[in-house]
Amino acid sequence: MTHAGTGSDGDADRTWCIAEVDIFCDLSEKEMEAIATAAPMKSYNAGEILYSPAQPSEVLFILKKGRVRVFRVSADGRALTTAIISPGTIFGEMVLLGQHMYDNYAEALDETVVCVMSRADVNRLLLTDARITARITAILGRRLADLEQRLSDSVFKTVAQRIATTLDTLTTAQPPASPLRPGGRHAQIALTHEQLAALAGTSRETCTKVLRDYADQGLLRLARGRITVLAPDRLKDAAG
Repeated sequence: MTHAGTGSDGDADRTWCIAEVDIFCDLSEKEMEAIATAAPMKSYNAGEILYSPAQPSEVLFILKKGRVRVFRVSADGRALTTAIISPGTIFGEMVLLGQHMYDNYAEALDETVVCVMSRADVNRLLLTDARITARITAILGRRLADLEQRLSDSVFKTVAQRIATTLDTLTTAQPPASPLRPGGRHAQIALTHEQLAALAGTSRETCTKVLRDYADQGLLRLARGRITVLAPDRLKDAAG
């Protein structure tokens, strides 16, 4: 884990981290600077744990770059992914926000950069602003609905459907292509088969077999550490 850069470029980059988050969309530059100052950036390598029950910390993470998987582990070692966090949103162990992670892990799926805010600063800078608290409530509501859907999928969907659902979710979460975010014609997902298997709650071997079946059907194209979705509508149908 490393700290992000400092200096004038670092200050501008830090403010951008805040400006890109929906809950801060209508704050003034001065307000964003105050939050940015209270939320230093930290970097994590792919596979690194940001949070675990063994190392609890009551902080709010603001995800700037990369993707984060939040998951729980059962007594027999099985993992259930409860959320996949994409850039521009928040997560963390914040009792003040009605959000608990004491039994969860947070793992970086890519090279990840987060801004980290303490409980005291969340209380001082966020919870005193009605605009921000309303948006945080909406985010937590959507996340609860996503969790309920994941629990339902784990019970009622086949492994192949869960893998298609996960790929569809990751594709939908990607920002649209623009001059600042150029993208190809097809959505590309940077995940290994092992990572995708963990997200879908299955084994790597089973995941690889399902992916090859989908590739044979023309739904996607496989490359080392990367999956290109060729037919998103058909993939959505495969997700059930």
